[in-house]
Amino acid sequence: MAGSGSDMRVVIAGAGGRMGRTLIHAVAQTKGMALAGAVDAPDSAVIGRDAGELAGLGANGVKITADAAAVLQGADGLIEFTIPAATLAFAELTAAAGKVHIIGTTGHSTEEEAVIAKAANRATIVKAGNFSMGVNLLAALVKRVARTLNDDYDIEILEMHHNKKIDAPSGTALMLGRAAAEGRAIDLAQRSVRGRDGMTGARCAGDIGFASLRGGTVVGDHSAIFAGPAERIELTHRAEDRMIFARGALHAALWARGRKPGLYAMADVLGLKDV
Repeated sequence: MAGSGSDMRVVIAGAGGRMGRTLIHAVAQTKGMALAGAVDAPDSAVIGRDAGELAGLGANGVKITADAAAVLQGADGLIEFTIPAATLAFAELTAAAGKVHIIGTTGHSTEEEAVIAKAANRATIVKAGNFSMGVNLLAALVKRVARTLNDDYDIEILEMHHNKKIDAPSGTALMLGRAAAEGRAIDLAQRSVRGRDGMTGARCAGDIGFASLRGGTVVGDHSAIFAGPAERIELTHRAEDRMIFARGALHAALWARGRKPGLYAMADVLGLKDV
């Protein structure tokens, strides 16, 4: 796909998936961006297909390939909403080439997070559990409310997604949980309750609970609930179209272009770090 010399040229990974196709659409609609390449797994049925046709745009001349290293050479960065193992492979490539790497993939283990952090010594990485601007504003609000209210207000994070999602709690739910934990100045890993079943006993004050629902085609619903004495505060975001995640990821890519290597979050991109 041709663009001006000043356009940011990006590679879309997982091009055959729902988010991959949405990202290809978004690149075509975004001023200052051009599609440098599209990649998918070697055994994917979409290898060799025209990325534009696959995304419903009409032919754009960009063929989907499994050779990410080759297409990354002529690009400024890579955007991926894939699977954790693929993220690590892409991080190795972007680090070696000193490129921008936008990570929308969720479900990474602690060890995988460490690998990504190491790659950020050479790559400019923006990693987020959710690239929606609304969700990131919600996280800032959750942090502020958690800081204001004491342990009399129990915090519960509720999320629902489509029936194809493979990780739980969602990356966004964990992002909201981390925001609440930061507001309370506690360690989420030590105070997180991921599931309740059977005789659990009374709820421990200060814990942050998570509940995950799966079904249908739900794009993503998230609520942070502060349940206190005789009142309840609920902060909710409902995603209606994957395009909000794609636009946020492209915004992050443009922000990251030309910045020094490091591991950044959407809070950095949106200037919400100190909220």
